[in-house]
Amino acid sequence: MTPDQITALFTRRDGDFLCARWGRPIVPVVFGVEDATLATVKGAIEAVIAHAGHRMSETDVELGANLMVFFFRDWAELPQVPNLDRLIPDLAPLCDRLAAQGANQYRAFRYDAEGTIRAAFVFLRMDRHLQALPAADLALAQAAQVMLSWGEDAFAAVSPLARDGDRVILRPAIASLIRAAYDPVLPPVARDATHALRLLARLDQG
Repeated sequence: MTPDQITALFTRRDGDFLCARWGRPIVPVVFGVEDATLATVKGAIEAVIAHAGHRMSETDVELGANLMVFFFRDWAELPQVPNLDRLIPDLAPLCDRLAAQGANQYRAFRYDAEGTIRAAFVFLRMDRHLQALPAADLALAQAAQVMLSWGEDAFAAVSPLARDGDRVILRPAIASLIRAAYDPVLPPVARDATHALRLLARLDQG
């Protein structure tokens, strides 16, 4: 990868650069799937967290769970979830907008005062495109996309996944970048695009 390619992955639509990682152990909870799928989704999340060198926990002292993944059929279902509007401001108008756009997924992040990721919410409307994906592949892609504060369009053109023979894996460049970003030598939050050079140096070391 080049510095410009890395910079683009963390540049937001407003032009600001932000590369933030989780500042606390991740506590995932998954809604809307059967037990067998639940184990698959949590297993994929656990694998990406371990790859990054980060930690999981049984509970978050502030939020209980801090990574919430919702599977559903229609955006109109979300405003009916008790207390979800307390976590996602303007939830009903957001769902109306996503429905009008035909969106099948949405991610929202919350940050600590220091700027590290404090919580993430993943919403997956299971349209025919997402239903066609194996649960493990879908979960792996979503896990990768919540490990760092990627720009909104980071994966618009290229999936974070790749195929290795019969297996689907994280794209090697993305997997290396996630691990590099969690290097304890690096700051947990960077808002200057020169951070891309530090990440690149650790990719080269890998």
